[in-house]
Amino acid sequence: MLTLTENATLVIKSITGVEGAPEGAGVRISQENPADPALAVTTTESPVQGDQVVEEGGARVFLESNAAAALDDKILDAAVDDKGGVEFLLVPQPGAGRENGAAPAH
Repeated sequence: MLTLTENATLVIKSITGVEGAPEGAGVRISQENPADPALAVTTTESPVQGDQVVEEGGARVFLESNAAAALDDKILDAAVDDKGGVEFLLVPQPGAGRENGAAPAH
């Protein structure tokens, strides 16, 4: 399951916790075509039926089913640039792609 870094948690909470935002708002990650690595990130009031919900430290991420499958072994990190723009980064979880901790076969 997707996990969040402390930075991602803080950034998501700052995006979804603005005044006037509904309780339980989050960031939704979706992938229209499983063959296409492109992901869409949007803010939303609540998950869509069928979304996987990841909650860490008060941050909520809603994963559309294709995105949930693609991000199952990933860590979501985030950073804010000097102009206030948010950048999300995905990195593999330690041991991802390894069976029983063994190195991947070549």
